[in-house]
Amino acid sequence: MNLKLRSMAWACGLLLAGGVQAAPFAYVPNEGSASLSVIDTQTDRVVAEIATGTKPRGTVISLDGKQAYVSDQPANRLVVVDLVKRAATGSIALGESPEGVGISADGRWVVAAIEESNEVVFVDTQTQARAFAVKVRGKNPEHAVFSPDGRWVFVSAEEGDAVDIIDFGRREQVAQVPVGARPRGIGFSPDGSRAYVAAETSSELYVISTADFKVLAQVKAGPRSNGIAVHPDGQRVFVSNGGDATVSVFDAVALKFTATVGVGQRPWNMALTPDGKKLYVACGRSGAVSVIDTERQVKLQDIAVGKLPWGVAIR
Repeated sequence: MNLKLRSMAWACGLLLAGGVQAAPFAYVPNEGSASLSVIDTQTDRVVAEIATGTKPRGTVISLDGKQAYVSDQPANRLVVVDLVKRAATGSIALGESPEGVGISADGRWVVAAIEESNEVVFVDTQTQARAFAVKVRGKNPEHAVFSPDGRWVFVSAEEGDAVDIIDFGRREQVAQVPVGARPRGIGFSPDGSRAYVAAETSSELYVISTADFKVLAQVKAGPRSNGIAVHPDGQRVFVSNGGDATVSVFDAVALKFTATVGVGQRPWNMALTPDGKKLYVACGRSGAVSVIDTERQVKLQDIAVGKLPWGVAIR
């Protein structure tokens, strides 16, 4: 082998040893155009549009990145999308008016908040079927999110001004935590010790201990705070403010907001890249996703997507 070929082989070996991977895709459910926009987070360009139900909202991605599960609100179902073929391949009946969805850390279970029946439906991804449902006390559940250890499911009750807590092992609600008016987004610290909940009408952020379900902090947020994204380092929490087109940065150690970044109109749900370097914010009235550099805390750009983007999912 000559020196040039030897050098090329050595370089390729280094790349393989380093586990170099392509940047992940961000998937954006557009409730106004019945589609998922697919964004390459390396180039920040839309590379595909996938027809998805009639009004897609809550979206999660399987652990292997090959499937998306998307709530289709008016059709009362969960749409299963093959992300390799980029096509919807099936659906699972849920209940009337499903909203936010969550997925367990092991990828086995998908949960969906069902507004009209005030329950959370659990779908087994191994059988691709509804397994069971748990009634919650709060009215009009919006989001249902697994804790990192899979023990709890926290559910925001929009019209109940509370967070309902389900013990997954017992298949029942075991606690309820009163919060501000119209709770929406929920996020957990990486170690699972805290939950962060945005209350939209009262414009507040609540920090809840998962050890005893006590409120550790109640902090005034931006106007109409709703979406939550927790940085992988656990030290920063991002909160979208629908009332003034901003995202606020919360210091989880000092328990105070430290910065605000302007984004598109009516920012809603959000997602971070796995390395935490970029935040993707669905901005419904702008028909765009705003991209934030989380280190410099500045907006990088707006990416045009479909009509009325509801959120972002990144695996």
